[in-house]
Amino acid sequence: MTSKVYVALRVKATPERAFAVFVDEIGAWWRPSPLFETTPRPGRLSFEFGAGPPGEGGRLIETRAGGKVFEIGKVMAWEPPDRLVFSWRQANFPLDLHTEVEVGFQAVGEETRVSVEHRGFDRVPAGAVRHGFPDPVLMMRLADFWRGQIDAIGQALG
Repeated sequence: MTSKVYVALRVKATPERAFAVFVDEIGAWWRPSPLFETTPRPGRLSFEFGAGPPGEGGRLIETRAGGKVFEIGKVMAWEPPDRLVFSWRQANFPLDLHTEVEVGFQAVGEETRVSVEHRGFDRVPAGAVRHGFPDPVLMMRLADFWRGQIDAIGQALG
């Protein structure tokens, strides 16, 4: 099985602005998906960094109505404005299973190429977690999901 997907689109912004919108405004532009939902009743996503400056060790969380927090993953690499890596866990994953998302921001003229590589799906077990899709279809759906997320970032940037 292919264990990763890679998607890249250009947005009209500098890498600094695109990185900031990705991290600081994720709750505003993020599009929940019934296939790749992090929790059964989607809440608002945010990056949480505690009392210190943003960086490695921060968390990507989803806060549901009523205040319950689900940790999607931890920030594993923090290199603004070029690169961000975080672990990813959906609610239907086994407790010890995480995949990994790497987001890149590369200047291309007046625009920024935002790329997403989501890897580690070779560790995701068959069954409900994969929605019964064969591997190629699951990876195609995952690529479509991330393409939609990058498109949403572009729309948020205006």
